[in-house]
Amino acid sequence: MKFLQSYPKEVKIFLAASLINSAGGSLMWPLTTMYVFDELGRSMADAGLVVMIQAFGGIIGQLLGGALYHRVGVKRLIVGSLGLCALGLFTLPFISSIWALYMVMMGFIGLCNAVSMPAIQAFVGFRFADRRGELFNVIYVANNIGVALGTALSGFLADVSYHLTFILNGATSAVFALFFLNYLNRLDKEEGPVHLAKKAKKETGESVPALLGNTRLYLYLGLGSLFLWFGNSIWNTGVSPHIISEGMPKRAYGFLWTLNGILIFVAQPVTTWIKRWFAKDSSSQMTASGLFYLAAYVVILTLPSYPGLVLAMTLATLGEMLISPAVPAFISDHAHKAAPFYIGVTGGMTALGRMIGPYFMGILYDRGELAPVAWLSIGIAVVAVACFVVHALRNKAAERSLSGSIEG
Repeated sequence: MKFLQSYPKEVKIFLAASLINSAGGSLMWPLTTMYVFDELGRSMADAGLVVMIQAFGGIIGQLLGGALYHRVGVKRLIVGSLGLCALGLFTLPFISSIWALYMVMMGFIGLCNAVSMPAIQAFVGFRFADRRGELFNVIYVANNIGVALGTALSGFLADVSYHLTFILNGATSAVFALFFLNYLNRLDKEEGPVHLAKKAKKETGESVPALLGNTRLYLYLGLGSLFLWFGNSIWNTGVSPHIISEGMPKRAYGFLWTLNGILIFVAQPVTTWIKRWFAKDSSSQMTASGLFYLAAYVVILTLPSYPGLVLAMTLATLGEMLISPAVPAFISDHAHKAAPFYIGVTGGMTALGRMIGPYFMGILYDRGELAPVAWLSIGIAVVAVACFVVHALRNKAAERSLSGSIEG
């Protein structure tokens, strides 16, 4: 962990808290379908409906988190949303026998958890403006270490009690909320009210329609992310049933995600080299990410054996490592005080891709198994790359225009 030595103590504490929270969050999501089918005795269609409701709540939460950042204030938004998420998780063991109430609560949990996401990303971008790009990447790595730990523990905890996973997830959300409450209170005492409380509403100065009209900042970036994560549904709705239908052990699919977690940590020198020589700015990193995803889907189509799937996961993981920190970094660099709004909008678009992708790919897999799903992912990845290229060209043109007007 030598790379952490150059960061101040508050960054290290934030990373530790973020890791713990992501570990807690990942305790539950792999088990939702299993819990509905096994514990509640519902159909797989019902399980899919719960996942969709939670995802829809996440879309609304992303949009609200960005829109309310300056209106509510960073402290109340982050601490409040995490606290409500924890409260919802604590109630699940007591209300899950009431099916309608369980579905509503899962949507509420998805919403509250998502509200905090753009708020935290925007706060990091403002608080550590001089190193925001590399810090977004370090947070991304820490969160994925937490996900790896959480998913590894989830199966063992489920054998003991599904309800225990809800309680532990709620506990980590509550701890994260208390961390932010203490952290932001301390900043208030040391530096005055944290920049980005209610008064900042006046500083943004633009209405929602005006912000949405600035399509250069978010539209093609958001569409590219939507299509990219739509296509990435192939792993759950194409590769997973393909492994089972080919008679491979189920643990082979789990290993692919273990590989994903390992690469996110150990392949940092590879993506650092790519950024240094081929994709120096965040817009170029998004385009490079789309190309890696496209290459992964081509491998799945042409080499659907297990070694091919391992290669495809390697390529897709490199794409993930490039885009995940690049999006909030670009928005924080270019949107300034309006960054929370745009982070929320693009996060909502990304969540929409994750929500609708499995449905369409499930239909295609039922009709023709892996090949048509892979073709769809390839086509969608091409569209995503095109969106990122348009995004980069529009912003370069705007920068040249601004530079010319300043010189003039």
